[in-house]
Amino acid sequence: MYKKEEALHILKHYFGYDSFREGQEFLIEHMMNGQDVFGIMPTGAGKSLCYQIPALLMPGITLVISPLISLMKDQVAALNQAGVHAAFLNSSLTQGQYLTALRYAKEGRYKIIYVAPERLLTESFLGFAREAEISMVSVDEAHCVSQWGQDFRPSYLKIAEFFNYLGTRPVLSAFTATATAEVKEDIIALLNLRDPAMITTGFDRVNLRFCVEHPRDKFAAVTAYLREHEGECGIIYCLTRKVVEEVCEKLIKEGLEVTRYHAGLGDEERRRNQEDFIYDRKQIMVATNAFGMGIDKSNVRFVIHYNMPKNMESYYQEAGRAGRDGMSSECILLYSGQDVITNQFFIEQAGEQSEFDPETAELIRERERDRLQKMTYYCFTNECLREYMLRYFGEYGANYCGNCSNCLTQFEEIDVTAPAKAMVSCVRTSGQRYGINVIIETVHGGKSAKILKYHMDENETYGTMEAIPVFRLRQIMNHLILNEYLLLTKEEYPVLHLTEKSRQLLEENEQVFMKAAKERKVEKKEKKMRKSSEFTGEADPSLFAQLRELRLAIAKEERVPPYIVFSDKTLAHMCILHPKTKEEMLQVTGVGEKKYEKYGERFLALLATLENGNEKS
Repeated sequence: MYKKEEALHILKHYFGYDSFREGQEFLIEHMMNGQDVFGIMPTGAGKSLCYQIPALLMPGITLVISPLISLMKDQVAALNQAGVHAAFLNSSLTQGQYLTALRYAKEGRYKIIYVAPERLLTESFLGFAREAEISMVSVDEAHCVSQWGQDFRPSYLKIAEFFNYLGTRPVLSAFTATATAEVKEDIIALLNLRDPAMITTGFDRVNLRFCVEHPRDKFAAVTAYLREHEGECGIIYCLTRKVVEEVCEKLIKEGLEVTRYHAGLGDEERRRNQEDFIYDRKQIMVATNAFGMGIDKSNVRFVIHYNMPKNMESYYQEAGRAGRDGMSSECILLYSGQDVITNQFFIEQAGEQSEFDPETAELIRERERDRLQKMTYYCFTNECLREYMLRYFGEYGANYCGNCSNCLTQFEEIDVTAPAKAMVSCVRTSGQRYGINVIIETVHGGKSAKILKYHMDENETYGTMEAIPVFRLRQIMNHLILNEYLLLTKEEYPVLHLTEKSRQLLEENEQVFMKAAKERKVEKKEKKMRKSSEFTGEADPSLFAQLRELRLAIAKEERVPPYIVFSDKTLAHMCILHPKTKEEMLQVTGVGEKKYEKYGERFLALLATLENGNEKS
């Protein structure tokens, strides 16, 4: 039975927080009262606490089913640092280590055990699970169970079967940061959640600034950004291993602290590179989407997408690895037309290698093409980027967030009727047979082999918009598609079709207006302006740096990542509160009794020394 005072005591004692965040208490209360729950909460909203607190209050063991080794290691390390006995069971353990961990689990040494879904139906684990007192099973990254989700994992389908082997059914909880309506239904059905208490706390991360850029030289743009944000930690995502290698190598030549991660590297190098990043030995990780799920590194200040991802779900999840501590961070997407072509190739290739029957495989491909199209629209919309993203996930809010590149850009409305008519007319006169690039190249007067092969140089619209730059024609084309003047099909090779609005444009002399960004210089101060989303005061940079040095020294002694000692957010709060006693230190967010016992005195001593030094000077 749920008792609020007990839950709050656990929250403060082990984790250092005085109150619950939105949605946490609702889910904890229902779990404690024996009901299944389903929580959809954005990255950094505190999903793990929702099952960790009940796990410490319930009499038996809580199993946490997690998809990645890195996630388990991170979570277990953080729990052990907080004074909670936890363990993980996955393929990173030797047979001897695995059997020892199982033996300790049977002896009741652990309250929380993380387990890979592939282990659930093994004879050794089933033997343990049948005999153990399992109070709750929590499924992290629950969207992995749905084939309509962006990260389907067949091993997650074993979870429901695992439940059938248990004598007494425990409470089942499921959590994810990303789920469309279809994926939600899939999760409930495939995990067999029974009348779950459900909550969606919202997808908005107000501390994240979203930006889309269309640079002519992506590498130059990235290098300039890194120079301006020297010393900050970030991730650069690339679509392919080849691009990862190229970007990483060039950044190293620029003298930057960079490492890399992709599936083509050996296990040992991937492990070493990941640890270099997590332990702050390298500030920047260049990676494919193989990196990141379950990485609980809280001080990632920026995520740059060197290439556009294939869907909004992937982008939201990857960008959301910035600012997990609630501090202001940036998510920057660098778009180019080649990104669309590469993603289309991946979608078709995945379809050919699909383990589903041809009809299902084609349905999945069609959905992926639709997602790619909506991702592309995100890169061209002039509306609020945050609003576009929230609307994709079924939420609606203000049309102005004040914290994205569109809301921070001045726009002017321009008349694009002439180029719009030219492109729509070109689609009509060419028999609705071609895609975006051919139509744009035709009206611009291109002389490529494709234009000559298709005889598009003979089309009546050929070269009529020669004076308009290609980038502007592409913007206008995307405006026409977004506003249904043209329809882009979702086939392997998308082509443009006419609509009712096409006819109105050509036959009724309708005018087309489009918002376009005014040219302006952005001052460096504006680019670098950052404030904590929770603290009104600004942390003293010098004091903050010295607290980070102490944290790094402790992390090396303890052989844990620095953010597991204390997050950047906790250090920033120390700078603002300047605690002098234990009682005052416990008022700092993220400082609980256990953490204070381990580290509190050392931080108090440093703060006192620095304050005395300032007084003398």
